[in-house]
Amino acid sequence: MSSARRNGEREQLDLFRALPGDLAPRDAQDLMAYPFFSLAKSKRLTPIDFKAGPIVIRVEAVPEHGMATIWDADVLIWAASQIVEARDLGLRPSRLMAATPYEILSFIGRGVSVRDYDRLKAALDRLQSTTVATSIRQPTERRMHRFSWINEWKERADAHGRPLGLELIVPDWFFAAVLDDALVLTIDRAYFRLTGGLERWLYRLVRKHGGRQPSGWSFDIAYLHAKSGSLSPLKHFAYDLREIVRRQTLPGYRLTIEQPADAPERLAFVPVDPAALPPPVQRQTSRAGDKL
Repeated sequence: MSSARRNGEREQLDLFRALPGDLAPRDAQDLMAYPFFSLAKSKRLTPIDFKAGPIVIRVEAVPEHGMATIWDADVLIWAASQIVEARDLGLRPSRLMAATPYEILSFIGRGVSVRDYDRLKAALDRLQSTTVATSIRQPTERRMHRFSWINEWKERADAHGRPLGLELIVPDWFFAAVLDDALVLTIDRAYFRLTGGLERWLYRLVRKHGGRQPSGWSFDIAYLHAKSGSLSPLKHFAYDLREIVRRQTLPGYRLTIEQPADAPERLAFVPVDPAALPPPVQRQTSRAGDKL
């Protein structure tokens, strides 16, 4: 993006100062349901290509920074939480957001050392340099919306060079999704304590699809593999899933592996407190051809 275009965008946006307090963490359902981030802590340059029905996604990285990871996506959860809270309070949120590193890091459960600040800046670089093309919320799969997770970001300082925090601009695709109440879910704060990339991705998927389904939901493991965008071979992916099931680390849900007599293995999940949910409904299942 050219400097003139960046400046023009900034001039058209009102600056929104991050709200204080212990806000509920919110996540955008599109980001929970589809493969948009690397699940590895090592640098990923291999693009993500995903297609299911009318949904098309391609995510690309640059060699200097690598692809944005699912840990980097915590910054977007912070941004979504701020936008929703401001809207619910009758304030006017904006794509141009200002905060201190301390506010962001504290919200997402990280430390606040110099090393943590540097990691936050590296995350912002990956979010800005990763490019996404998707047909989600477009009229047809041939109409692709292209964007980066952060249009731009910068460190702010006063006239004496003392740091004032950060400013960042989120893309309109993300902002529009977060402002639509039907496309946002509250997540468990324990999510930020999940350490594995697959574990984090799986929680978001389970929260999106399991939600308040008292009889749960299930997925074919091979389809889950495709839906994750993981570079791990299916055999290793299935092993890692079984380990997550064995440890039962996803907050709010119980996971099981099912082996139907005439079908491939499936991962099933149900809320751990079905008494607090609506009357049972028949479990819904998803196949590779489903439009999820």
